[in-house]
Amino acid sequence: MHSFRFDPVNLPPEVDRLRQEVREFLADQLSSGLITPHRNSWGSFDPDFSRECGRRGYIGMRWPKQYGGHERTALERYVVTEEMLAAGAPVGAHWVADRQSGNNILAHGSEQARQAILPEITAGRCFFSIGMSEPNSGSDLAAASTRAKRVEGGWRITGSKVWTSGAHRNHYLIALVRTAPRGEDRHAGLTQFIVDMNTDGVTTRPIYNLYGGHDFNEVIFDEAFVPDHMMIGKEGDGWRMVTGELAFERSGPDRFLSTFQLLRQLIDKLQENADKHERIALGRLLSHLTTLRIMSLSVAGMLERGDSPNLEAALVKDIGTAFEQEIPEIARLLVDAEPSLSHGQPFNESLARAILTAPSFTIRGGTREILRGIIAKGLGLR
Repeated sequence: MHSFRFDPVNLPPEVDRLRQEVREFLADQLSSGLITPHRNSWGSFDPDFSRECGRRGYIGMRWPKQYGGHERTALERYVVTEEMLAAGAPVGAHWVADRQSGNNILAHGSEQARQAILPEITAGRCFFSIGMSEPNSGSDLAAASTRAKRVEGGWRITGSKVWTSGAHRNHYLIALVRTAPRGEDRHAGLTQFIVDMNTDGVTTRPIYNLYGGHDFNEVIFDEAFVPDHMMIGKEGDGWRMVTGELAFERSGPDRFLSTFQLLRQLIDKLQENADKHERIALGRLLSHLTTLRIMSLSVAGMLERGDSPNLEAALVKDIGTAFEQEIPEIARLLVDAEPSLSHGQPFNESLARAILTAPSFTIRGGTREILRGIIAKGLGLR
């Protein structure tokens, strides 16, 4: 029987100093009107802000200086991420590239790809999408049927990916595709490629969400050519790299702070006249938030040590996204307000957007059912 491991992490003084630096930067950005708090920070898109983050060294913080990085620690990166999300900063443009795609390229990409792409990411000028899920497979990534066939100088990719957030405006997509037929081992024969979104044969079709927003897309590949140097790792290594990559995607504060702005507004709305039951409800939410933060920070400590905390990351994501969904439900019970997308009433607008987007929280980054299967397997229960 296996078990979870969430060792406590004590932040060193230099990390606390960095936190204060980032808070002052964000306060200046907000007070000057250069940015406004977003309801979902990492779902935003502001290339100008991303370039400013790059200029200040807040992107690619852990990467080697030879690729434009800053050789900071995972804990330093964690507090920058946490402060950005808590303030509602518009980090969405560089989010995926910084969180996981760049790490994947750094660890497994060709030297040509590293030299060409990583410095652009750290400068806040290069943005990525994730090409894992497919129309008929969803979170069952091993069911991928998009295929790549070898040709002179590279590969031709045919198939489609779905729920590719930001693909209509990002520069690259890392696609998980089949380079060998599926056999008894469903995880074999999968390979990852970096696809330039301007490549001939790549088409992006919008998928509109419940409130008419355009974040998601379907990306269709029709014999799209990818050169050899844009393969990540070795042929057939895709599954191993994807599972490692998901630890970055599933464990960060973005998995429990998506509705944090609504929680802040709820506290502001109730703090003066809250009755006993309302204070209990707020205390419960804040205690859950504190626990999730401790767990997520522990995973950051594991990543700093070079561990692969896939099991712990899956648990943080499962519990964290359930918490994110709970906030608008509690807010509806505590405050008599009409959810509305019209501007002028910040709480009502935040509540409306949270209600509309919350159903997706337990889907993105791996559905709850898939995650609980991973957790059960990791605990030796299946």
